[in-house]
Amino acid sequence: MLLSLAQWLQGLSPEFGFFRVFQYLTMRAVMAAMTSLLIGLFAGPWVIRRLTALKIGQPVRGYAMETHLSKSGTPTMGGVLILLSIGISTVLWFDLTNRFVWIVLMVTIGFGAIGWADDWRKVVNKDPEGMPSREKYFWQSVIGLLAALYLVFSISESSNLRVLELFFSWVQSGFDVNLPPKANLLLPFFKEVSYPLGVFGFVILTYLVIVGTSNAVNLTDGLDGLAIMPVVMVGSALGVFAYVTGSAVYSKYLLFPYIPGSGELLIFCSAMAGAGLAFLWFNTHPAQVFMGDVGALALGGALGTIAVIVRQEIVLFIMGGIFVAEAVSVMLQVTWFKYTKKKYGEGRRLLKMAPLHHHFEKSGWKETQVVVRFWIITMLLCLFGLASLKLR
Repeated sequence: MLLSLAQWLQGLSPEFGFFRVFQYLTMRAVMAAMTSLLIGLFAGPWVIRRLTALKIGQPVRGYAMETHLSKSGTPTMGGVLILLSIGISTVLWFDLTNRFVWIVLMVTIGFGAIGWADDWRKVVNKDPEGMPSREKYFWQSVIGLLAALYLVFSISESSNLRVLELFFSWVQSGFDVNLPPKANLLLPFFKEVSYPLGVFGFVILTYLVIVGTSNAVNLTDGLDGLAIMPVVMVGSALGVFAYVTGSAVYSKYLLFPYIPGSGELLIFCSAMAGAGLAFLWFNTHPAQVFMGDVGALALGGALGTIAVIVRQEIVLFIMGGIFVAEAVSVMLQVTWFKYTKKKYGEGRRLLKMAPLHHHFEKSGWKETQVVVRFWIITMLLCLFGLASLKLR
């Protein structure tokens, strides 16, 4: 929005030539981060007061950690603050004609709506379990598949009209269309190693990345500040990849696929980083507010969508290693419990408690120790992922 305004002012008079600074992507990215950070910091106290007045407090499951029982009643659904900060800042500073930012915004809002419905049931219906898993996964799948179907053709096309034409030609051809090499699955740390996916392979992978990342971030959001800081770090790192793939010069030099328009995702990533840091101000231990599913599901969906657009699905898996470990710990715990219950008549556990962060709490780690150590691990993983920019 402000980019269009700056361009309009430039055209009015040469005296407004200094507005050319807003043409620079890096400048707008810095401003987006600052804008979302300030919005979050100033709006945070008001949002917390409103959530408290509406009695939107966090319910605690009966089998939760004993140390978490004191958190019952803490305002939740604070993810609304994050989404508002990201949305306002992004719309202010990105190129409104960029299709990639719009699709990320739509996925973010869509998953946020699912999280809102889930949180609302927990609060209003006083049901700690919230929305049934099947219903939640159904709506996540709808959004994930729609996003995947759009992205599979938009990676190689520069207009929505061409995307629509390519989709219809794919259907008319009996679902047989060859995708360009830039749509292949890239293997990090190798110069020219990639694997063609085909349309169906791309759609399935995209669906798994978006929905999987969304749920993995949601599972990680169990301690004060645990999820938001890794989201900030991973999102910022993905912003670097977006800047590279959106630049014809840098992508050629670093041997990355050139995806016109993807660089504008740096604005969204910067806004997400600023909003995340603002939320951390209020979410640090002891938390004044929790983000709830409305924030966790939305942020995870956004990370997955950005990774797909910049063709860094495997790098996301690396940098988001904490999210992956949390999700895998739950799957292994549930699978092993069901298997042993069926075989021995009594369910057994691999971990003291799942997700993984609760296992470490049960092992004697303090909540702040778990959080900070997971942050450090995420920082190392992000640096390792960023190393793939040059180590190829």
